[in-house]
Amino acid sequence: MNKYLEDLVKLSKFDSKISAFEPQIENEKAKLATFIEIAEEIKNSINSTYAEIDDVKSKGSKNNIHLAELKAKLDDISKKNSQVQTEKELKALQLEEEIAKEQISFANEEIARLENIATSKEEELKELQEKLTAEETEIKDLQVSVDNSIEEINKDRNIVYQQRSELLENFDNKILTFYEKIRRWAKDSAVVPVKKQACYGCFMKISDQAYAEVIKSEEIINCPHCGRILYKEVEEETKEA
Repeated sequence: MNKYLEDLVKLSKFDSKISAFEPQIENEKAKLATFIEIAEEIKNSINSTYAEIDDVKSKGSKNNIHLAELKAKLDDISKKNSQVQTEKELKALQLEEEIAKEQISFANEEIARLENIATSKEEELKELQEKLTAEETEIKDLQVSVDNSIEEINKDRNIVYQQRSELLENFDNKILTFYEKIRRWAKDSAVVPVKKQACYGCFMKISDQAYAEVIKSEEIINCPHCGRILYKEVEEETKEA
């Protein structure tokens, strides 16, 4: 294979490897992000539950105040009973007493209902807090695992960067410029193999003459359809891949 072409194939493979490292890192971060998102949802639920408990307790306090007022009203009615002088006044007080008692009964029922809600919400809050604690513990463990994985990925990336730099030390500048020009639009498929007489960049079949030139590997051949740099993989390498 032509030395320049051989270098281009190596450079292209290095660049493809380098491009693949960032998605690997993002994938590792995504694992952690999922758990963090769940933890945030639990925190939001906890805050909402706290707010609901406060609201229920506030309503309970208001009902207790109202109940105390109603009881005081009953006491006042009881005192007035001994002072009534007419049947009309007595009936009015009796009606007022009945209404107050009904209101007291309703207030007691509402207080009991609110207490049950508060108890249920406090149990729900406890469960959420336990769930959050478990989630945060899992996040800490996963963070260590993710950090280790990213560290290994960065080590591998640094090795590839070093290999790429070493390759570029004796690289022909014109060939490099030519490669970078194609890579601007072709990305990591600037240099592609020919398989079954087709460019593996645009997947278009090339002519017999162009294919023969690619097989010879004496010159740098561009795909007549898309302009990518073509090379013929060695059969053994193809099988291993």
